[in-house]
Amino acid sequence: MKCFSRYLPYIFRPPNTILSCSCHTEADIISTVEFNHTGELLATGDKGGRVVIFQREQESKNQPHRRGEYNVYSTFQSHEPEFDYLKSLEIEEKINKIRWLPQQNAAYFLLSTNDKTVKLWKVSERDKRPEGYNLKDEDGRLRDPSMITMLRVPVLRPMDLMVEATPRRVFANAHTYHINSISVNSDYETYMSADDLRINLWNFEITNQSFNIVDIKPANMEELTEVITAAEFHPHHCNTFVYSSSKGTIRLCDMRASALCDRHSKFFEEPEDPSNRSFFSEIISSISDVKFSHSGRYIMTRDYLTVKVWDLNMENRPIETYQVHDYLRSKLCSLYENDCIFDKFECVWNGSDSVIMTGSYNNFFRMFDRNTKRDVTLEASRENSKPRAILKPRKVCVGGKRRKDEISVDSLDFSKKILHTAWHPSENIIAVAATNNLYIFQDKVN
Repeated sequence: MKCFSRYLPYIFRPPNTILSCSCHTEADIISTVEFNHTGELLATGDKGGRVVIFQREQESKNQPHRRGEYNVYSTFQSHEPEFDYLKSLEIEEKINKIRWLPQQNAAYFLLSTNDKTVKLWKVSERDKRPEGYNLKDEDGRLRDPSMITMLRVPVLRPMDLMVEATPRRVFANAHTYHINSISVNSDYETYMSADDLRINLWNFEITNQSFNIVDIKPANMEELTEVITAAEFHPHHCNTFVYSSSKGTIRLCDMRASALCDRHSKFFEEPEDPSNRSFFSEIISSISDVKFSHSGRYIMTRDYLTVKVWDLNMENRPIETYQVHDYLRSKLCSLYENDCIFDKFECVWNGSDSVIMTGSYNNFFRMFDRNTKRDVTLEASRENSKPRAILKPRKVCVGGKRRKDEISVDSLDFSKKILHTAWHPSENIIAVAATNNLYIFQDKVN
């Protein structure tokens, strides 16, 4: 596995705040990270309802290494806090997920969602402005009709580049429970949104109607045994999607079979090892993320302790299982008491599906090479490395003598956690969200 070097840390926080991790507010915590289809743009959402888009620097002959740098391109408020008066519920502005649409013209489009409402945003550039209106002056005020003596043809004048974000569609009032996933279909005409008990299918052109394609809500809520935790469309087949559950199962559904996909086409579940059975088994087996590989052949799932890779043609067990932080198995009781056991970690593929990445505690994140079976633990931290310094692999010591370069499992900081990561679609560039900081790493540049 190639070594990743620190390229530049991009600190994601509002202006006029002190550059100290201890001074961030709850609203600054990054809640989602997503590259667009070309990798030229990277979007982050935070708990304050804001979306920040970073754009990759163009290559210059004088400084070819600057090709990998990302700078702020646009910042806008996507969601505001709301209040449901009928249910006396506060609706947080936190951005749960961002998904890009493929670029069709000069503008960019992305979906963002909080717990209840999905919005389609258009992000466009403007470097010219019209001047010479007939009925308005240059300040926009209406002119006196008696003063208009001749017809003018408006002209476009150059202006400073301005990036505008405008909401083009608002998809609301379709979810009773909190939205945990959105996924754009490969037909680029539809997308789905999933909450704890239902999955809805939307057309991008229709905001007042959606189609319920999965409904697992029982007639009596006391009989509820599982909830939907994540869902995603197949990257190539517009009729196929998967969703995962809190019971550690994955269901593959085909929309051609019936309008309501309550009956799955395939059911992926690994039999439980009785020797590992404990009070926490059900909690740690809950799947927090599910992702199709770029090829569409595999699906990857993340539960609390492991990442698993499943072949679509084999339902009874995963073909690969990677231990993310097995040293925490003895700490489950304290992790339950401080609620960390309910943390929802994401996982991502690299562009060729050969390496997978997921987060852990102490600002650690893990990479697993599927070909060589090697793995590495790296740390996203401003304290331990300077820009352009090579990241050193970290090791966690479980017991016995601790080496100089190792960290004891008892010294791990569980308040520092890498829940959200993203991988450039074609290059070895990764984005890692550590609380309110966004780190971007890339392969070592010679």
